[in-house]
Amino acid sequence: MNRSEQSAAASPSVLPAAQDSSALGDLAPRVAALRDAVGSVIVGKDDVIDLLLTAIIAGGHVLVEDVPGVGKTTLAHAVAAALGCSFHRIQFTSDLLPSDILGVTVYDRDQAEFTFRPGPIFANVILADEINRTTPKTQSALLEAMSHGRVHIDGAPKELPQPFHVIATQNPLEHHGTYPLPESQMDRFLMRLTVGYPGREEERRVMRTATADPDKLAAVVGPEQVLALQQRAGTVQLHASIEDYILTLVEATRRSRQLQLGVSPRGTQALTRAVQARALLDGRDYVVPDDVKELASAVLAHRVLAAGGPDPLGNTRPTAEIIAEIIETLPPPA
Repeated sequence: MNRSEQSAAASPSVLPAAQDSSALGDLAPRVAALRDAVGSVIVGKDDVIDLLLTAIIAGGHVLVEDVPGVGKTTLAHAVAAALGCSFHRIQFTSDLLPSDILGVTVYDRDQAEFTFRPGPIFANVILADEINRTTPKTQSALLEAMSHGRVHIDGAPKELPQPFHVIATQNPLEHHGTYPLPESQMDRFLMRLTVGYPGREEERRVMRTATADPDKLAAVVGPEQVLALQQRAGTVQLHASIEDYILTLVEATRRSRQLQLGVSPRGTQALTRAVQARALLDGRDYVVPDDVKELASAVLAHRVLAAGGPDPLGNTRPTAEIIAEIIETLPPPA
């Protein structure tokens, strides 16, 4: 019995009265092929791959926080290649300007007119590498793009390619010469993920084989199919009991003494989109309680602030742990 079947069996009352899984049968081979393609490059990280695919199907952006060398850049590149989407990597540095990202308007002497030269942000998947190493002014250049899928150059709007997703990375341990992301920008990310170290046997496989090149991955779908998946995810059924489950969780974060800032309404919307996308990824047209439990920390932890100061060693309790504890105290829909 797979995870979807286990969830359905455990919570039969939250399922819709009529289910037509055959309508989703055509998705299963594509989803399996997507997972296999990315998994051939990123070994032993199926859970991380599923989270990133979930975020993209939900139409969201992702912040990947982890130490150097665990495959953050390769993961983003591999996902873009498997999705058949255009990909640009932007290395964020202290001297990077907004125009370096967005593009510039220049005068063309031959044509005797001004022409726009698009920057690297004009792609389906953008890897914003070490986003916290650039200034807030340059960081803010991403806000409009992440929120609305467009940018303004010299006052004129420029639409970005669709689908459009930002996968940003940052090192959570090294803070010298960095600029912390403002809360307004953190809230634009649907999820915050960590890749983590591989298991022993997975790392043995990495030792024995050459690292696969994401550029050589065959596209499993294309931009049009990604947009279709995103549209389809919005039709996944959300039972009223699941809505209440999400709302109870959100309200609990606002009342918790462990948090000084609870989840915003935007966070509620983000979790809703994410669980619908996860259900679709698992071949279901309805959401089950396990979808909420498994995604809550990834979607909500970066939207809240822990209460109190750091401990004597200067550490603050991870908000992901607090979110996980809160949801464990809530009874699932009956």
